[in-house]
This record gives sequence, structure tokens and C-alpha cells, in this order.
Amino acid sequence: MAMPNWDRWQFLFGEWVGEGGGQQGQGGATMLYQFDLQQQILLRSSHMDFTATEDQPAFAHDDLTVVYLDEVGIMRGRYYDNEGHIIQYVVSFPQDNDTIVFVSDPLPAAPRFRNTYLKGEAGKVTTRFEIAPPGSPDGFSVYVKGVVRRK
Repeated sequence: MAMPNWDRWQFLFGEWVGEGGGQQGQGGATMLYQFDLQQQILLRSSHMDFTATEDQPAFAHDDLTVVYLDEVGIMRGRYYDNEGHIIQYVVSFPQDNDTIVFVSDPLPAAPRFRNTYLKGEAGKVTTRFEIAPPGSPDGFSVYVKGVVRRK
């Protein structure tokens, strides 16, 4: 099996901290990108604390994404979180080396997800997590967004 080319990921490696907002309210976050299995996979882990809103109490969110090159050479991400979600993503690089986009496969009667990382000024990355409702696979709206800075 071919070794994945991680060149386009270089701006994301390391530890990150940030604050963001969206439908879930304001919150703080930490994120880590690191290799594992002798650079065959990339691990992304994150922790987010959300403040209370009128509709819900404060809560924490933890997730892990395993990024890998599949058997036919497609870059994929497999996402797991503490709420029991498992999401299969295809990864693309639409704007040279400055953007990485994870988009879930469209499934009938299920929402679709898109997670975007945009390289910003020195040591910063803009993150955006969007959801498209069932039956409208390209009707994405922002659910959580923010800016993280290298720790």
C-alpha cells in the first residue's frame, strides 16, 4: 500500500487552542493533529466546552478523526465522538495548500456534514462545521465555527 502524502496537511500539525460559536453557543476548544502508525494515518482529536444557552446547559464535546488513504487512493476521514456519532468523510483540497475539506457521503434520509479548515495568518486556522438537512445534501448551514491558534 502506498504511503499517504501529508504535504498539504503541514499547516495543521501540532496543538491548537481557540474559541468559536454557532448554534450551540460560544465555547473554547483544543485540537491536536499528529501522526500514528509510522505516518500511515493522521489523528485529529479535539475537545470543546460550550457555554449554556437558553435552550441547553453547558456541555463538553470530544471527538477523534482517523485520516487515511483508502485502498484505491482516496483520502478519507473516519470520525467518532462522545455522543455516539460515526461519520465517514472524503477529504479534498480545493484551494491549493490553504484549505482542507471533509465532506460526508450523502445518505438518504440522513443529514450530511462538511468540516473545513482554512489556513489563516501566521499560526491561525479558521474552522467551520456545517450540516445539510436530510433530502438537501448540498444545503449546508454553519453549525459551529471559530478560529484556532497554534499553542
